Amino acid sequence: MNWTLEVICLPVTDVDRAKQFYGGKLGFTVDFDSQQGDVRVVQVTPPGSGCSIAFGVGIMDEKTEALRFTGRPPMAPGSLQGVQLVVPDIKAAHAELVGRGVEVTGIQVYGQNGVRPYTDGDQLDNVGFFFFTDPDGNGWAVQQISSRG
Repeated sequence: MNWTLEVICLPVTDVDRAKQFYGGKLGFTVDFDSQQGDVRVVQVTPPGSGCSIAFGVGIMDEKTEALRFTGRPPMAPGSLQGVQLVVPDIKAAHAELVGRGVEVTGIQVYGQNGVRPYTDGDQLDNVGFFFFTDPDGNGWAVQQISSRG
């Protein structure tokens, strides 16, 4: 049995602002923006990804069937942390987001001796990361993986 991750639901306060950030600033493809009654769903997909991001009204709140089923409260906007994007060239991805006006951390190297800033010549495959947040504070990591074992 294959299980594929297709959609991550993202809690946001302002659907149009989130759509502008993900579709405009980050350059994700806006797959659709649909409203039926009081439910609005926007789905965006990072270039090259098989997994999309969905946000809207009526998909992460008390109207959501899955939340009623589990008895769990909805996630607050900004509470999703650690969603990770993978790129083959982290320096190029970092430069692209900086060029788009996204506030990002510097590139960091995670190794046996802890975390340190990237310096020229560092190997970054699997250990190079940078981070950013969306307008609500949902936290994203970007990791370089150019080959898999």
